[in-house]
Order: sequence, then structure tokens, then C-alpha cells
Amino acid sequence: MERTTLRRRALAVGTATVAVGALALAGLTGVASADPADSTAPPVSADSLSPGLLAAMERDLGLDANDARSRIGNEYRAAAVAAGLQKSLGADFAGARVSGEKATLTVSTTDASQADRITGAGAKAEVVAHSLDRLEGVKAALDKSALRKAPKDVPVWYVDVEANRVVVNAASTAAGTAFLKAAGVDSALVTVARSAEKPRTFADLRGGDAYYMNGSGRCSIGFSVKRGTQNGFATAGHCGRVGTTTNGFNQQAQGTFQGSTFPGRDYAWVATNANWTPRPTVNGYGRGDVTVAGSTASVVGASVCRSGSTTGWHCGTIQQLNTSVTYPEGTISGVTRTSVCAEPGDSGGSYISGNQAQGVTSGGSGNCSSGGTTYFQPLNPLLQAYGLTLVTSGTPTDPPTTPPTDPPTDPPGGTWAAGTAYAAGATVTYGGATYRCLQAHTAQPGWTPAAVPALWQRI
Repeated sequence: MERTTLRRRALAVGTATVAVGALALAGLTGVASADPADSTAPPVSADSLSPGLLAAMERDLGLDANDARSRIGNEYRAAAVAAGLQKSLGADFAGARVSGEKATLTVSTTDASQADRITGAGAKAEVVAHSLDRLEGVKAALDKSALRKAPKDVPVWYVDVEANRVVVNAASTAAGTAFLKAAGVDSALVTVARSAEKPRTFADLRGGDAYYMNGSGRCSIGFSVKRGTQNGFATAGHCGRVGTTTNGFNQQAQGTFQGSTFPGRDYAWVATNANWTPRPTVNGYGRGDVTVAGSTASVVGASVCRSGSTTGWHCGTIQQLNTSVTYPEGTISGVTRTSVCAEPGDSGGSYISGNQAQGVTSGGSGNCSSGGTTYFQPLNPLLQAYGLTLVTSGTPTDPPTTPPTDPPTDPPGGTWAAGTAYAAGATVTYGGATYRCLQAHTAQPGWTPAAVPALWQRI
């Protein structure tokens, strides 16, 4: 299957064809304690998880409802313990993963004297040769090389914490070796693996409600977000550029892309008009909506489920974090590799572990008939990049007394002006702050520097 951006002509969608509702999050919850011994699993009650999610975990992971609840609870605790140990081990930390039906946590270190600290926190200790920082440094060099020139026939590379190596998947050994040589990395830390994988973006897919870009292409809402009083949603960057207008599933005017990054990363956000209210739910496809409680990131080996309008609920496990993938449009880094399948139409859609949002669908290979590999853009970096707040069950979602404008506006004043052509590197003032232009463009009304971080950087 070719690695291509999949876009179709807009399809008529009636009000009865409501796709996955946007995952709603309002910030980080369940933050790990600095002391791993203090970390406990959040309670997972019988009614706190979606029946649809539990049914998908039974189908795809072979877990009944009780086993699924138990595993999710163990995975929550594992994420908290791993975060605490990463902080306390510092440069000796070499990664964490869970395995088995009970989600047993293994934490790796380069210092054998730290094994007691790890086991004392309730995890299995593993002593390895290379720290996570060292392996991430090798991968960063590969990423930098790929930004200069996307590698040929090298679709994916990542840090494999279980193998304690960087893995480069390539169509041939020669292609992988050429990539390493171009990046100038230490090949002793890298395994080149033959792979027929051909990831591509799922621009036609909707994990959330469908939306249409500039009246034609279709993508999916990932998560409901807010920026101040402005409502909007997070989605995949390959779905649209800054200024791209959107219509909702009902073909009514919806909003405008305010920030978009692709390639490099694959995230974006759309500001919506006052007719759209963000909700903290994901469509359960007739099995009950999932309410999102937070966005605590899961570790390698944890279960994760995806909701998409084309293929419904599908589950699998997190295989690697901080993966780099080459699509035909270029290389993206920082995505998470999963065993979850997806098909055209799922791009931008929601990834969730239990009730914790994980990210938005980017792309992948294969399908849901024969199986596949899919990548998601982690949600928390997306929120940080654009200064967004996630909508959760604890976030007020009623419209504000004064409806927001679409696109949003900032306090006036300064040298920035709509209609002006700005070159990369140009500086302006606006709202009492100074900004540097990141991409050459002609300013449009509403594209104020504070509202469009893809175009302007505050300095």
C-alpha cells in the first residue's frame, strides 16, 4: 500500500451520520508523583469505562471486561511509577515498558546500583548498556538528517526500549545503511531491520466528527479544546494549513485553521464559531460515548484504543514512543507507533487509553482486515505548541456570555497589519509583544501573531 495523503471529494453527510465526538480534555490529570513509592493506580470503577471500549479490548486484546479494567488500572499506576523513576534515576534511566496481561512494569537503567530503587517502587529492574538519553541522541541525529533530506526507502525509525537500541526500518539494508551514513551516527547503537511497511497519512478518515476543508477534502476532529474563551478542536496538521476554512459534518460553516505543522510534526488546531460547542466525549458507535478525564501519557506496552468513523473502535498496544516516520510529503518525528489498525478516513481521530486521551491519528500502513500499524501525534505536545486547554468532564462547555469571534482577535496595537507580505525572519509588534515571522506569508484578518503560532514566534 502506497504511503500517500488520502483525500476524497466531500461526501454528503446527514445529521444522522454523526461520527466520533471530539475527545475533550482540560489539562493534565493523574500527574505522576516525584516519589515513585507514592504512586497509586487511579480507581477504575465498573461504570467508568465505555462499554464500546471494553468490547473492542475484548475483541482485539482477548480481555473480558474485568480483565480490561484491571489492566487499565495497572497501566495507570505503571505510567505514574515510570515517570517518578525517570526523574529519580536521571541520566541512568533507560526506558520503561509494561508487558503481560497484568501490565507488569519493567524499568531499565545503566547503573546496577539503582536496581533496588526500581524494585522498591514495585517495578522489575533491568540493567542495560545504553541510557535513554544516549539512544534519543542518536535518533535526534537521524531526525535532523531527515529534515535536510527525507531518506529514500526508510519509512520508520525509533528507540526500542526493550532491545535498548535504535531501530531503523528500511526497504533494504543498503537503504538503511545509507541513511545512517548521511546522518553520521554511531551504527553500533542501531539495528537496521528489513521492512515492507509503507505508512501514509489518513487524511480521509475521521476519528471524531467529520469536517471538510475549503469545501472539498475531509478529515476528523480529534479533541475539543479551548484557547481562553475561544472554542475549537485539535486535529492532524496534514489536514489543512493556516487559513484553511472548515465546514462541519452537517456542511455548516464551522471555523478556520489557526495553527498547523506538517511535516516535522503532525498537529493543528481549528478555532470554531459560536454555533459549535465542545464536548468532553468520544463517539462510542452505539455502545455509549466515552468521557475523557485527562491526558496522562501511557508507556510502551500499554493498551490503547482508537475511534474512527470508517472502522469504529479498534484496540492494540503502544509499541514505541517518539517514533519518526517518512510519508511522501516528508518526515515527521515524535509520533507514537501502535499495533492498532486504521483505514482512510480516520486521520485526526482520537486515541485513548482507558479514560486518558493519548493523541490524534496521523497515518500508517495496512488495514483493519489484514492488520496494520498506525501512528498518532501525542496530544500534550500539541496543546503546548498552541497554548490550548483540553476540554474534559470538569470543563464548562456552555457558550460564553459574549460569543467569540471567528477567527479570534487579539488586543490591537503594534506594527502588524493585515494585507502585509511578511518574509521569514521579519519582526513585528502586536498587543505589546514582539514576534518573529516563521513562514513567509501575506497576513489575513484574524491571523494575528498571538493567534497563529505556526506563522509567528514570540521573542
